[in-house]
Amino acid sequence: MKLIIYFSFKSSIMPKKNIVTLKKIATDLGLSISTISRSLNDHPDISDETKERVKSYANKIKYIPNLFAKGFRSHKSNIIGVIIPNIEHSFTATLLRGIIQNAEINGFRVIICESFNDEQKQSELMETMIQFGVDGILLSLTKKTKNVDEILEMMEHIPLIMFDRISSKVPCTQIVIDDEDASYKAVQHLINVGKTKIAIIKESDTSNISERRYQGYLKALKENNIPINEDLIMSSENLSIEEGRRLTRNLLSCQEVPDAIFAISDEAGIGAIQELKKNRIKIPEVIAVVGFSNSKFCTVIKPNLSSVDQPGNRIGKLSVDYLIEEINSPNTTIHKTIEIKTNLIIRKSSFKPTLKLK
Repeated sequence: MKLIIYFSFKSSIMPKKNIVTLKKIATDLGLSISTISRSLNDHPDISDETKERVKSYANKIKYIPNLFAKGFRSHKSNIIGVIIPNIEHSFTATLLRGIIQNAEINGFRVIICESFNDEQKQSELMETMIQFGVDGILLSLTKKTKNVDEILEMMEHIPLIMFDRISSKVPCTQIVIDDEDASYKAVQHLINVGKTKIAIIKESDTSNISERRYQGYLKALKENNIPINEDLIMSSENLSIEEGRRLTRNLLSCQEVPDAIFAISDEAGIGAIQELKKNRIKIPEVIAVVGFSNSKFCTVIKPNLSSVDQPGNRIGKLSVDYLIEEINSPNTTIHKTIEIKTNLIIRKSSFKPTLKLK
């Protein structure tokens, strides 16, 4: 659920809406506001007969409780705030699905906001979340978050769990995939099918996720005694399809052309395939390609893109579990980093039956 507030001004005069309040129900039924409130909240001091009478009438006149007023009285809103850097990313969609599903199961509503990878916007959204009275925040950092002082200050007032894009500078529970191990497996797969000149398309060095994936790439090369060729290491701040194509063109112009490309995003991997096909280069015989995320687009591009499967749904659900645990136990300060293992989904962009795996 994405919270969007529109302000519209018109010259015409609209009729005033009749808002159903506890006071109206109390007046209509001849009971006190306190009795109405307790009936709707199943208070044990109220008889079952009165509860049924109140609830039946409330449903009849379509009474909707004011969550913010209720939260003000109980100091709990049952609302979780979620801040993400980019809502358009396919992996983000699976994350949000897991968050929303698990939150609803546990009786929480979700407010989702997008920081657009802007650190200042991220700070503003955190402040807005607190103003809305959310019980806790799930935060995935912008790519270039450097100053975490505001985050640390916010944590003095509200529970916080970080997921996907995290920071070692923030002492909170953090849930991520094991990026280094995932990349290691992807590159090892390429080595197993006979590739030795493996290029990588990664994000700029400011990205924590990219650095962990890059370390997995280096680890696989070193363990297999494959020399590191700096010319085969490509970086960009935006790993889009267009950037995947551009960086692949750069790789094809290298003195030593790669025989495999490992892209740390599916978008860049798809761009690589498109550029290779444009140049009539056989995939995977001449150059194999592996992506990262296992998005739905992996099976749209031809040949289908091999990719690391990120369990976004599970990460989202776990994030909610740990946040609710902190909300319900505010004095608990046990923080941990949970690294979830991944699987490599092998498709035709990196393997054909005629190739023999070692």
